[in-house]
Amino acid sequence: MNKPEISIVIPVYDEEKVLDKLYQRTTAVMDKLNRAYEIILVNDGSTDNSAKILEQLYYQRSENIRVINFNTNYGQHMAIMAGFEHVRGEIIVTMDADLQNPPEEIPKLIAAIDEGHDVVGGYRQYRQDKIWRRFFSKTHNIIRKRIMPQIKMRDQGCMLRAYHRNIVEAMISSGETNTFIPALALLYAENPTDVPVKHEPRSAGKSHYSFYKLIRYNFDLITNFSLVPLQFFTMMGIIISILSTLLVIYMFTRRLIIGPEVQGVFTLFAIMFLLIGICLLGLGILGEYIGRIYRELLKRPRFIIKNVLEKK
Repeated sequence: MNKPEISIVIPVYDEEKVLDKLYQRTTAVMDKLNRAYEIILVNDGSTDNSAKILEQLYYQRSENIRVINFNTNYGQHMAIMAGFEHVRGEIIVTMDADLQNPPEEIPKLIAAIDEGHDVVGGYRQYRQDKIWRRFFSKTHNIIRKRIMPQIKMRDQGCMLRAYHRNIVEAMISSGETNTFIPALALLYAENPTDVPVKHEPRSAGKSHYSFYKLIRYNFDLITNFSLVPLQFFTMMGIIISILSTLLVIYMFTRRLIIGPEVQGVFTLFAIMFLLIGICLLGLGILGEYIGRIYRELLKRPRFIIKNVLEKK
């Protein structure tokens, strides 16, 4: 196969109902560009018929389609990393398989790369998600801007993005087992930009991001790129220690002057429970950081590839 100029990486997990439409729309868009391209579909341990459908798509057009099959589910970002390790193009585009990112928007990203940008992020216009997801995303974007001002991206949840090959190679060389690809790319970028892209409602299936997974997803972003949570609890610990010392001095002085008393015991219990809650929250955040350090030190493979369908 001739070396492609553009590589499109698409992670797939239980998307059997949309794969044929995804294939038709994406190849139609790329054929019109009249530039050599490849589409890398990474099957992230799907439990439905996605693997069989991907194999059929490969044999329909093996000169442009490549399929990577994981042995189990490793998550969206690891699936994209596996695709990055197999790309051959100089321009790499990522997108979701659920067609909420319209393939027809890909030329916008490629045009921005052609203009000299090394990282191009898409930001979704008129999002077609549920209200709670839009609220959660907006809230987290605000928090991220506060605690990670060095990560300048307009829409962290949009995976319709484009990268120059040197950025992708830098991300691969990092070897991180827990990462957040859009933010990691911006650490290496010299001339990033954002472009508006359309957002469509899901045509079939359901979102694989539950509320719990969204929280975990945002933990990956915060704990991998900022020490602010730890620094916040350090400062809070100093302030609480000072206030607690003053409270002890006050209570001891009061006992000497007034004598023993039981009034206010429930207030003290309330204060104690509040402090214990803060300590437990701080320990939880500390545990997140330690857990990530532990995983990195284990040096286990980030993912295991079962097989690759490609034309040599």
